[in-house]
Amino acid sequence: MRWLSIAWFAILLATGTSLSAGEIRREAIASPALGRDMQYLVYVPDSYKSDHRRYPVLLLLHGAGDDESVWSDRGNIREIADKLISSGAIPPTLIVMPGCRGCWWINGAKDKAEASLWNDLLPSFAKRYRTIESRDGLVVAGLSAGGYGAIRFGLKYPERVAAVAAISPAIYSTTPPGGSAARTQAAFRGPDGNFDQTTWIAENYPSLQERYFAKGPRVPFYIVSGDGDQLGIAFEAALLFKTLFEHQPDISELRIVDGAHNWNMWQKAMQDSMQYLFRFASQPVNGHKKLEAAAPTNTTHH
Repeated sequence: MRWLSIAWFAILLATGTSLSAGEIRREAIASPALGRDMQYLVYVPDSYKSDHRRYPVLLLLHGAGDDESVWSDRGNIREIADKLISSGAIPPTLIVMPGCRGCWWINGAKDKAEASLWNDLLPSFAKRYRTIESRDGLVVAGLSAGGYGAIRFGLKYPERVAAVAAISPAIYSTTPPGGSAARTQAAFRGPDGNFDQTTWIAENYPSLQERYFAKGPRVPFYIVSGDGDQLGIAFEAALLFKTLFEHQPDISELRIVDGAHNWNMWQKAMQDSMQYLFRFASQPVNGHKKLEAAAPTNTTHH
């Protein structure tokens, strides 16, 4: 890997391409919705520190058993973003990676994670960083439980989200399989402490589809799963894609690739996913871009 990195650097020098060196920062906000601080990482592109432009934001959601650190520790997000920005494949962007282990990004029995993201984190982030506050200033991606969350947010908040990428999304249309973390984690526990099927149905994406397709605007979706995923996610991804394609064929993409439910597949998928997302996102801009559409009723703006 060391020799590959050196070779890639030499190619960039030979072609005159500048090597962007982004920075990963660890931050936290007080979250009334959670009743505690929310920890998060931020990828800050190199150009952010030397200009005064406003930047698009990628909201990046981790899986069920992880926290905010996994994107840096195992996902190589800085290296991926640096490479894509340096090559011009995506514009310079801020990437915010919140941490909420086992929350599945819903307002669950333990953590009000959805409210924390939309009412606490994103407004606070817009105060701390120069973000683009229009719809094309926010794209969302996630893997596994984070893919579940990303799909929900695209369907529930189309006024806020420019595009969604879901990698190995744990979106089981009827009920999670026995091996899914959804059956044991607090997000979907009922009063008796066991998995609550009623909560799963109420929070899962099929409950959001009718309203989404009726109201607009439409959100581009990029869905990718490994063909060797033993949780059956390739099948579930195809089911969701079929419905999306029937309503919005020009902005729905499905990829079934060689791979399993692991980081070997996810790192590769992340590169293609980011390139898809930023086809629909704004470039960094001078000045202040205001919202183009009203925010959802449970969302606070600054």
